[in-house]
Amino acid sequence: MSIPLKSLSVAALVLAPALPASAAEQFAPPTGCEGYLTVQLKSCQVANYYRCQQDNPGDQWTTYFDSEGPFYTSMIDAETRWVRSFDHFDGSWEFLDEESPDHASFSALLDTGRDDYDFSTTTDYGETRHFKGFDELTGGTVKIDGVTLERTTFQMTASNAEGEFLHSREGNQLISREWRVFFADTEHFENAFGDKVDSVDTPVEFVFPGDKGFFSTKPQYGCDMMMTGGATAVVPAGYRD
Repeated sequence: MSIPLKSLSVAALVLAPALPASAAEQFAPPTGCEGYLTVQLKSCQVANYYRCQQDNPGDQWTTYFDSEGPFYTSMIDAETRWVRSFDHFDGSWEFLDEESPDHASFSALLDTGRDDYDFSTTTDYGETRHFKGFDELTGGTVKIDGVTLERTTFQMTASNAEGEFLHSREGNQLISREWRVFFADTEHFENAFGDKVDSVDTPVEFVFPGDKGFFSTKPQYGCDMMMTGGATAVVPAGYRD
């Protein structure tokens, strides 16, 4: 699966990132957490990935930045289930409903080539969202900055607690078997208000501990296009949702 659009918006709270000031250029993960990857993306975004000792094995966090600072933090588990997320704009949390009928399974995707899912989330202000869709391997691969990724196709529909349509997403994503994560690629988004957005948010550069630019908070690609209206950054690359 992949992370929700950034416009969508206790124990979890202690893991909220100790974010740098807007002028800072280095991300600092919470105490007890260690970063392992920074990904510079198209559409003027950068994502920092880290794991925390206090979490379950396989859990990992990602904080996304655009040119104005952090906007989204998500936690996934070893099966890439979207366990919880934090919206830096409004300060809200969103949590996975563990009683969902069909959770996402990265293992099923790798083993069978397709994973269908049907799950719900609830925000800390009481809003429920229901997500249903699938991920499917295409059999294709791509090498970006020396990293080989596998291509997927996906579809996802979101509805509210009453079953009313909220939005749909479809397109292609990329996966890493080693890191057990999804990265955005190309996507078409439509919502109940009639808005339609096509986006390209493919990874451009992978930065590792010790390399220049590791845990940077400054996006490097596509920002000039954003200033001139030539691109639209709407999808945090990853999660899935």
